[in-house]
Amino acid sequence: MQIHNLKRKTEQKKKVQVGRGGKRGKTAGRGTKGQKARAGHKIRPEIRDMIKRLPKMRGRGVNSNKSIKFDATPINLSSLSAFKAGETVTPVTLVEKGVIKTFGGKYPVVKILSKGDIAASLKFRDCEVSATAKTKIEKVGGIVA
Repeated sequence: MQIHNLKRKTEQKKKVQVGRGGKRGKTAGRGTKGQKARAGHKIRPEIRDMIKRLPKMRGRGVNSNKSIKFDATPINLSSLSAFKAGETVTPVTLVEKGVIKTFGGKYPVVKILSKGDIAASLKFRDCEVSATAKTKIEKVGGIVA
């Protein structure tokens, strides 16, 4: 055995290179300058800036006294020609006949107005009816429940 064949019991620790020759010298992998290169850097999330730009809802303004509930869907007597004598008029039957549409899967509140004439005697249920429309319906022989 010669001296150049001898091996250490423990391996030599790698020397940490500093500066330009090293792997983590000068900027230490942070690029150059700016907020991200500084110690303790913290950048605000971009979504927060977008949220801050949105206007806040501050009350209801001019419409503060206006009711939030939906108004009744107006239907004239003239548009009830799809119904035959003796049939019942409800929001459900009006949707089935295609006179009105549902809102988000719910049947709307319906108000019958007196514009036009009615020929057949019909039964009205679960509908709001104006006073003049009620007289026209009862004159023909219809029923308002």
